[in-house]
Amino acid sequence: MVTLNLRAAQLMKKHGAHAATDVTGFGILGHARNLAEFQKQEVEFVIHTLPVLAGYVDLTRRLADAGGRNFRILAGTAAETSGGLLICMEPGAAEQFVTEMGDGGGMAWVVGNVVEGKKGARIRDEPEIIDVTF
Repeated sequence: MVTLNLRAAQLMKKHGAHAATDVTGFGILGHARNLAEFQKQEVEFVIHTLPVLAGYVDLTRRLADAGGRNFRILAGTAAETSGGLLICMEPGAAEQFVTEMGDGGGMAWVVGNVVEGKKGARIRDEPEIIDVTF
């Protein structure tokens, strides 16, 4: 969200990433759907964790409750301008990627799983919200 992607790119190569995209105008759910659509296998991405800027979920709820715009962050369709990377790799490699990103001062999270499905994506009911601070 706030750093260049060089370290992430190096670790993606090291840990055998299968696919990746930057999460921007389509939100995390839209980008996950795009990735699933172009996989060779019939898969679905199940997103279980949403890392968001600390306080953002509360702010968007209060705005919507007051009749303002609903940014749909919990629906995964908020249009971020620089929402980070969504990377696909084997589960063990993903855990190592997260560790190594953290060791280098970066931030990364495992946000979902790939399961057999119909080339789509969804956010599970009541996803874990990670309040990200810098």
